[in-house]
Amino acid sequence: MLSIGIVGGAGYTAGELLRILAGHPQAEVRFVYSTSNAGNAVSAVHGDLLGEINLRFTDRLADVDVLFLCLGHGLSADFLQKNAIASRTRVIDLGSDFRVSPTAYGERNFVYGLPEIFREQIRAAGSIANPGCFATAIQLALLPLAQSKLLQSEVHVNATTGSTGAGRSLSETGHFSYRSGNMSIYKPFTHRHLGEIEKTLKTVRGDSVPPISFIPVRGCFTRGIFATLYTECSHSGEEANGLYEKFYEEHPFTFVLSREVSLKEVINTNKCFLRVQKIGSKLLITSAIDNLVKGASGQAVQNMNLMFGLDEAAGLRLKPSGF
Repeated sequence: MLSIGIVGGAGYTAGELLRILAGHPQAEVRFVYSTSNAGNAVSAVHGDLLGEINLRFTDRLADVDVLFLCLGHGLSADFLQKNAIASRTRVIDLGSDFRVSPTAYGERNFVYGLPEIFREQIRAAGSIANPGCFATAIQLALLPLAQSKLLQSEVHVNATTGSTGAGRSLSETGHFSYRSGNMSIYKPFTHRHLGEIEKTLKTVRGDSVPPISFIPVRGCFTRGIFATLYTECSHSGEEANGLYEKFYEEHPFTFVLSREVSLKEVINTNKCFLRVQKIGSKLLITSAIDNLVKGASGQAVQNMNLMFGLDEAAGLRLKPSGF
């Protein structure tokens, strides 16, 4: 059994991580670290875990095999600097600190944790920078084009995310009264996930990538990301579909559909559903994931499985909700 520690245990990603690990056949959560909740039952914050996780939050660290950092963006590097973590402990950071420049931090070398392109590097890694949720949905939609040198023209992206993507801390745009029956855009063309998207695509292509024009949208639902992307492409629809099917044939969670993609079908799962269509001279790609699972905690567990030579899908055979 792998011993697990979670830091930043009160947030949405930590709650989702606990739900997944509660059903993992080879993992045992030893502690959940939260200075603001120390001494309280984990189920007092994550109510659905009553009877599943019989732990209390703690403000003390312990020696474990894997440490998941579920801290706010920009806080992981500070935490590692202030706390001595055993060199044998594998660190998986769900924040943004090491995504764009996942290089050495002290004695730790962070590898970007997108299994569909960096699986072998992840297997040999000691520390992982887990991708962002928008970044996961968009990269999975573009990787086959980038690898085949077919990503030549500007990419236009419109992607809508649920309210859990904003985190658990209160903000005006996260309140029910704002989100319910409402949609709005934020950070057009400047979203922080663009940096990691461009870095990955450049690595895959081996050279520069065309501009990515990204409009993020706040949706009036709680979880999931539904993204549509289009770009000019010389391939026919049949050729493009064959390219995508070949690229993902050995990856257990990314599926290329020949029908319309439905967001509900991926909610509560570690799956990404893609559809590729040629319309005129443009290739239209639809991508759907659960932002808390494939876009965060599920992908983190997938990375853990790869790092320790486990079944890549261990603990991740989760039930979707189709209706």
